[in-house]
Amino acid sequence: MRPDGRRPDQLRPLEIITNYQKHAEGSALIKLGDTWVLCAASVEKGVPPFLVGKNQGWLTAEYAMLPRSTHTRSKRDPGGRGKEIQRLIGRSLRAAVDLSHLGERTINVDCDVLSADGGTRCASITGAWIALALAIRKLVDTKQLPDMNALRPPVAAVSVGIVDGSVVLDLPYIEDSKADVDMNVVGDEQGKLIEIQGTAEHATFDRKQLDAMLDLAASGIKQLSLAQRKAVGG
Repeated sequence: MRPDGRRPDQLRPLEIITNYQKHAEGSALIKLGDTWVLCAASVEKGVPPFLVGKNQGWLTAEYAMLPRSTHTRSKRDPGGRGKEIQRLIGRSLRAAVDLSHLGERTINVDCDVLSADGGTRCASITGAWIALALAIRKLVDTKQLPDMNALRPPVAAVSVGIVDGSVVLDLPYIEDSKADVDMNVVGDEQGKLIEIQGTAEHATFDRKQLDAMLDLAASGIKQLSLAQRKAVGG
């Protein structure tokens, strides 16, 4: 058993609260164990200069950890790590939206970590898709878009790793900090991969272990996608 009593293939307890912020077009608070992330999608008219006149939209993301989301206070500046994560979130979500159906609009997705216990970038991506889906639905409900064609199937992310020789899913900090291998996998509900970030932290890994981690990640993403669908009402 793992430190928190889970099986190797088990996600942390998951809770999703939609429409958590009153003013955002779409928002969700996602809780995976003690990792809590508030995700909000805001819609603005206009696009970056390189898209002007092309009749398509844009999506970008920002990520930050609140100063006391961890044991010690951190600065509000996202730093290099935070900027790398927000680029990952942006790339992942652009795989979840058909920009040609948005018109000249920009969707800004903000992911703010309220409590951090490992897997914050993965929780951010998973929660952000929900916020994005709700924002696009609001555009349809207010007749700013004719249909939901801008939204593609759910995109989610989960961490996997090798800890004490075992392949495990959804690592909290206590496992992440000592993992031999740490990997973040982004994919869609159909099993297609979007991005893989894997590192041999304390030991190398072979192809068989890589396949085992990817299989476990696919299982986790499928579970998260079902929860995403349920959160937005199908």
